[in-house]
Amino acid sequence: MLKQYSLQMPKLVYCGEDTLSKISELIPKGTKTAVFTDKGIGQTGLLELVLTEVKKAGVEYSVFDELPPEPAYMQAQKLVDEFVASGADFIIAVGGGSVMDTAKLASILKTDEYGIKELLDDPKRAKKCVKTLMIPTTAGTGAEATPNAIVAVPEKELKVGIVNPEMVADYVILDPVMIKKLPRKIAASTGVDALCHAIECYTSKKANPFSDMYAMQALELILNNIEKACDDPEAITEKTNMQLASFYAGVAITASGTTAVHALSYPLGGKYHIAHGVSNAILLIPVMKFNEPACQEKFAEAYDRCAHGESPDKSVEEKSAFMISWMERIVKHLEIPTSLKEFGVPAEDIDVLVKAGMDVQRLLVNNMREVTPEDARAIYKQVL
Repeated sequence: MLKQYSLQMPKLVYCGEDTLSKISELIPKGTKTAVFTDKGIGQTGLLELVLTEVKKAGVEYSVFDELPPEPAYMQAQKLVDEFVASGADFIIAVGGGSVMDTAKLASILKTDEYGIKELLDDPKRAKKCVKTLMIPTTAGTGAEATPNAIVAVPEKELKVGIVNPEMVADYVILDPVMIKKLPRKIAASTGVDALCHAIECYTSKKANPFSDMYAMQALELILNNIEKACDDPEAITEKTNMQLASFYAGVAITASGTTAVHALSYPLGGKYHIAHGVSNAILLIPVMKFNEPACQEKFAEAYDRCAHGESPDKSVEEKSAFMISWMERIVKHLEIPTSLKEFGVPAEDIDVLVKAGMDVQRLLVNNMREVTPEDARAIYKQVL
């Protein structure tokens, strides 16, 4: 365990029903507000719920919604440029991970000296220029809590994480109305993304008392709520628990870090444009089984905390196996793909996948069990 560790969080977080009503209190008087979102959110009516509250603040606002799902850095830059030209001095992000990540980048890029491309190589050169309010419309990415922004880099056929503590949100609102009508498919993939955040941070080499506290709480909430939250549109308690879990898992990322699941999933999004949560779900069980020899004690601790009603008399090995099986059952129940065949990924691409995955050393160094190129190849072969 690390000898030194830290915890960074948004300054103020509201959670629960009708917390959208806090928006007008959070917008500084006399500011011009930029609302980042995407076309899909606008079509659901969720954006209008937010704009109704923005109007109560009596401020000028502009909506920036020309953002595709899981954008390349050039597409995110285009939205950032529009934001800079608008002169806005407060940002509200209404959406999933891509929307929030782009808004976070905008908050540190109110300058013409450099852009997102330059931050790919030197992410910490930028400083926050504009305060942000994050309102997630999924319960999974945790982007509302993290200092990370993920963008695709087409020339590398890879997704890259830009990490800068300045991007941590100032304010967050977790209102279950924003995820109540989320399609099951999206709720499932984003929920499993949060599951990956929790279990990876808990078993990371950088795990520490701060990250363990948030990762374990997230894990307990996810494992015991995700299925009903996805299956039942009226399950407000479970949906609220998933929102909390997503946020907690995001906080765990800031204190610890994800590991081989995320590292090996980045090429799947960058080259084949597979949704981030689905990429993680495909790799979750193969990586957990690979990691088990180094993580049995941690998996057993998770069993003791999370497996409500199960026997406490199992051995460490049995508890560890139960946890992996439990996660596997959840992925199956939620009907998330577990093979790359469904996405037309040819077996002959394995060399490209291995090279790209091994390049994500920022996350692979966190993995409790060292991942060699041969190990990565074996993991990819399981899902091809």
